[in-house]
Amino acid sequence: MRDLFNDDHETFRSSVAAFVAKEMVPHYADWEAAGIMPREVFAAAGRYGFLGMAIPEAHGGGGTDDFRFNVVLADELAAAGIGGAGLGLTLHNDICTPYFIEYCNEEQAARWLPGIASGELITAVAMTEPGTGSDLAGIATTAIRDGDEYIVNGSKTFITNGINSDLVIVAAKTDPTQRHSGMSLLVVERGMPGFERGRNLDKIGLKAQDTAELFFTDVRVPAANLLGEENRGFFYLMDNLPQERLAIAVGAVAASERVLDQTLDYCRNRTAFGRPIGSFQHSRFVLAELATEVQIARVFVDRCILELNAGKLSVSDAAMAKWWTTELQLRVVDAGVQLHGGYGYMLEYPIAQAYLDSRVQTIYGGTTEIMKEIIGRSLGV
Repeated sequence: MRDLFNDDHETFRSSVAAFVAKEMVPHYADWEAAGIMPREVFAAAGRYGFLGMAIPEAHGGGGTDDFRFNVVLADELAAAGIGGAGLGLTLHNDICTPYFIEYCNEEQAARWLPGIASGELITAVAMTEPGTGSDLAGIATTAIRDGDEYIVNGSKTFITNGINSDLVIVAAKTDPTQRHSGMSLLVVERGMPGFERGRNLDKIGLKAQDTAELFFTDVRVPAANLLGEENRGFFYLMDNLPQERLAIAVGAVAASERVLDQTLDYCRNRTAFGRPIGSFQHSRFVLAELATEVQIARVFVDRCILELNAGKLSVSDAAMAKWWTTELQLRVVDAGVQLHGGYGYMLEYPIAQAYLDSRVQTIYGGTTEIMKEIIGRSLGV
């Protein structure tokens, strides 16, 4: 048991591990082939209390603001090697749910939070557009006030949970003449006229995760679906990004540990020239370097988790965690493929799937280059 966790976390871990082994792992190959995880999995996770841990008990949630429970879930999903399916659950919990908890008014909380906690209402957040990625202030989607409604027009892309989602937090310009100060967050609901989903995008990895294009054509969204205050959306997004980036780092370290363990096992058992390949100096040095870096990453990420719990995680530390751990994940996976030799290129071996699933880690949630820019600015340069 890591020092980060107590007995309550470990009890929760046992339940999560059993759920993942029974309800997810046996079906994962089918979900990968289908390009989507069934909605029923969210509902099942909700029944076991694995969703909405931070949602107040009065609204059906776990009533805890201890992010370590989210970490346990992410750890077990990564340990099972079901990245595409796991991403949908962690996005729902770690990235989308905080917006609803923080910015819902009483009426919205009563309307949405119980379904988010139960898994009956699947969430997504729509920021990226076909022509706008890291420059969030440059989005073109608009939401123009018309009486008691907003008329939303525009499109989004690369939206995780894009097909399954019932509630989509849409970043849109309510004042198109402004950049940062003209953006708001509106919740667009499944079935609203003019809201259409495009194709389920064909990715190189994480195929069980539905990632879609979204289109908004004169969608009339009630003003009652505005999250927080008008024109404050950009700042809400910035406030939540540290947790989002830490969540990605948590998954990156857990995935790195899994791949390292698999590679070590392979190197102990695979022989060449009459001896285990791990006993050759080059292999041993590579494994020693990776084991050291993974351990260092784990210690730093665990510190960041405690800082988040205490409300002290800085933007720059979250950026450091995100870029370092995701780049490390790529190095660990690439070395794992190399040490597996020809077998590392075969999809029947988990290392090959990990290679495909990991590549996006340094891109979504803010690219490595953007993370370095954030860190550099924090240094006053």
